Amino acid sequence: MDKLEQSVGSSGMVVSESGGEAPLIDPFQRAISYLRVSVTDRCDFRCVYCMSEDMTFLPKAEVLSLEELDRLCSAFVRLGVKKLRLTGGEPLVRRNIMWLIERLGRHLKTGELNELTLTTNGSQLARYADELVAAGVKRLNVSIDTLDPHKFAAITRWGKFDKVMDGLAAAEAAGLKIKINCVALKGVNDDEVHNLVAWCGERGYDLTFIEVMPMGDIGGETRLEQYWPLSMLRAELQKRWTLNEIDYKTGGPARYVEVKETGGRIGFITPLTHNFCESCNRVRLTCTGTLYMCLGQEDAADLRQPLRASDDDQLLIAAIREAITRKPKGHDFIIDRRRRGPAVGRHMSVTGG
Repeated sequence: MDKLEQSVGSSGMVVSESGGEAPLIDPFQRAISYLRVSVTDRCDFRCVYCMSEDMTFLPKAEVLSLEELDRLCSAFVRLGVKKLRLTGGEPLVRRNIMWLIERLGRHLKTGELNELTLTTNGSQLARYADELVAAGVKRLNVSIDTLDPHKFAAITRWGKFDKVMDGLAAAEAAGLKIKINCVALKGVNDDEVHNLVAWCGERGYDLTFIEVMPMGDIGGETRLEQYWPLSMLRAELQKRWTLNEIDYKTGGPARYVEVKETGGRIGFITPLTHNFCESCNRVRLTCTGTLYMCLGQEDAADLRQPLRASDDDQLLIAAIREAITRKPKGHDFIIDRRRRGPAVGRHMSVTGG
């Protein structure tokens, strides 16, 4: 994408040739069109690759109000963000979360936003599926790493498999398109990949496998013990399934293939074996108003201060633009025997994945 000609108007607003707010372009000429927003760091699960069992959560005073999250997200939409994904923790455990989702849905009606979606563990879908559809949500990512109820309990620590299955049924009945996210865990679910492909194919779900990411202290588990390269997983799949390369994208980092036998799609997210940084179009906002320009870097920008310093958005938008000038070319994820601790200290639940 060619960088648009920009100028600074009399109000300090960066404007494009058309006269509106100029889009966000990073130092490597990537247009930032995708914002992932962690609306809470809290979750009703304690997945072994994401959290320690004894988590300390943020004080409520540090967390942005729903009104502030709406204002922040809306500022990004003004700056050219076309896709919003709400994450957590578990986004649907945030009190009154449907108010925010309904508010953000107004940008779908104006055409400023192309997609509003969520990543969820599925535990609250039976309650909220119909309301999500009414707000304009058309598809969801649901995190499920195993189809074995006992193994599910071990991986999630607190999760109830039947409750998630009920949530998926409610989401289907409401008309939501579902993609299953599965973290590849060596010695845990590496014997289930064929079953997962078949199960998703039967139900019309897309499926994405994700390499475990070295983020946060997760207690007794180590990343090296969990890590299963997706190159090995894909080789295993090819023993049973015909995987055809396709040109399909959802705006995220997954590379997709089509399974000939089921007609379903499988995505691979490979931050370690084959990073996806060259086409990165996204930034991540935490529930405290901290903007991470890269999932795998610690550099961040505080948007809460300019948000609260003024009732208009001039300071906020200036802070967003400055942050984007610091977006790096790529991340620094690594897993090896010399680095047993996490590459990034914060938990995945803080940044929202």
